[in-house]
Amino acid sequence: MKSSVRSIPRPGRGRVRPVLTLLTSGTMLLTSACAVANSDAAGDAGSADGRTLRVVLTQEPPTLEPCESSTTATGVVVRSNITEPLIERDPTSGKLEPLLSTGWRQTKPTTWTFDIRSGVTFQNGQPFTAKDAAFSIDRAVNSDLACNVDGYVFGDEKLVVRAVSPTRLTVTTKKADPILPLRLSFIEIVPRTTDSRAKVRIPIGTGPYAVKEWQTGVSISLARYDKYWGKAPAYPRATYVWRSDASVRAAMINKGEADITTSLDPMDATKENSVAYPNNETTALRLDGREAPLDDIRVRKAIGMAIDRDGIIDALLDGKAKPAAQLVPPGVVGHNDDLVPPSYDAAKARALVKEAAADGVPVKRRITLVARNGQFAGIAETAEALQYEMAQIGLNVRIRMADTATSLQYQLRPLPRGVGPIAMLVQHGNQAGDAAFTTSQYLLSNGPQSTFGTKELDRRIDAANALSGKAREKAFADLLAYQNKEVAQFAYLAHMRGLLGLSPSVHYRPNSATGDEMRLAEVSPAKAGKH
Repeated sequence: MKSSVRSIPRPGRGRVRPVLTLLTSGTMLLTSACAVANSDAAGDAGSADGRTLRVVLTQEPPTLEPCESSTTATGVVVRSNITEPLIERDPTSGKLEPLLSTGWRQTKPTTWTFDIRSGVTFQNGQPFTAKDAAFSIDRAVNSDLACNVDGYVFGDEKLVVRAVSPTRLTVTTKKADPILPLRLSFIEIVPRTTDSRAKVRIPIGTGPYAVKEWQTGVSISLARYDKYWGKAPAYPRATYVWRSDASVRAAMINKGEADITTSLDPMDATKENSVAYPNNETTALRLDGREAPLDDIRVRKAIGMAIDRDGIIDALLDGKAKPAAQLVPPGVVGHNDDLVPPSYDAAKARALVKEAAADGVPVKRRITLVARNGQFAGIAETAEALQYEMAQIGLNVRIRMADTATSLQYQLRPLPRGVGPIAMLVQHGNQAGDAAFTTSQYLLSNGPQSTFGTKELDRRIDAANALSGKAREKAFADLLAYQNKEVAQFAYLAHMRGLLGLSPSVHYRPNSATGDEMRLAEVSPAKAGKH
């Protein structure tokens, strides 16, 4: 049984386009009885004894390897639960706060010195020292493990790391890096006895929870680490399960089978079972400019004009998003407040496609629109809406819904060959709060999640990276405007809001980092009448 979202015009809005109406015909009815039956078949997320925090994810994490925790599906379990970084960023204020490092300073133009917290032990009993911090940085950034954090955060730059003493660490970069402490907040610390030649299945960290068991395809169980250096979490145990159907996740909350679930569908959400929050994610079509017809900027810009953002947001995202004109969301250093999305104009978009066709661009060549199952509520319907809108301007589009492993093959370099032009529906969350982490991934010519670029855009990115303060903000804002005008790698859709399923029995306040880093230590039993 497949769930979907009703297409209902909202007060004060204009018409809902035909595609959004078509998506709702015939297959929209999903009864609560069906959802409950499915959740019964799946079984409870964990014990209902009040001592086990039961969390339901959209999918099973592909790995628990700490150096991959900058990816959402891994980080939501690992970060700040099992492992911890030296420094953490407050997701609301953006301020860097001490964690396993108690302080840091720039001691030379290219060197930062970090003070290491004493009295901390790993979950295997081994004391934590500066040598473990140095090892963890080397393992994540300087090794051949091909960690996601390496390309995403450091752009494959090598670091010189030295444990000066048990409580002092120095990190040296080739060029001065004004945001190195922010970058290091992405590296999870592991014992120096960790395998440095292969990624691990069961990580060991300094966090408040240790992995008790991972039953592949079934569940992940955590147990409170009683020698944790910080405040002990309220729940002695935590269990993660995964259900791909949002209605099933909602039913598990409603029936008392789960305490927290990620990514609810607006159709299943109520005031009693959910809370909305700004999740800092931006959705967009990444257009592969190496392949015709997407190698023609007129076609790429036409796709941007063909997207009815307001219609999709209202009908498929329940109004819980804002139209986007850039990958960097508001509140991130470098966000350009002057950028606005192109107006929905199918006629002008068709004219651009016809102009390209007249110049010999093979606009009828089939484009594959790749989308990841469960990435956000309503993603399948959103993909169908985009397919329809692109077809209306004369493009030939097919949809490929993919699981996480398959979608990563399309999303990350080395990109697959011989598959034709790809328009990939991506969702990017800049949790670090600086545009450098977006541009290095998606806009650099050789970025890990970029399909192409230009020398001028690369030059602008490199220049912005060396700046700080207001000059840094302006440089990134300017280059984002330049990319929209001169490169157009993306057809932006929306800055998203999340819906977190939350049982009345627990108290938790989600923030913009929750989708990538759900800190279980911040969850507690609810007082009467409060989440």
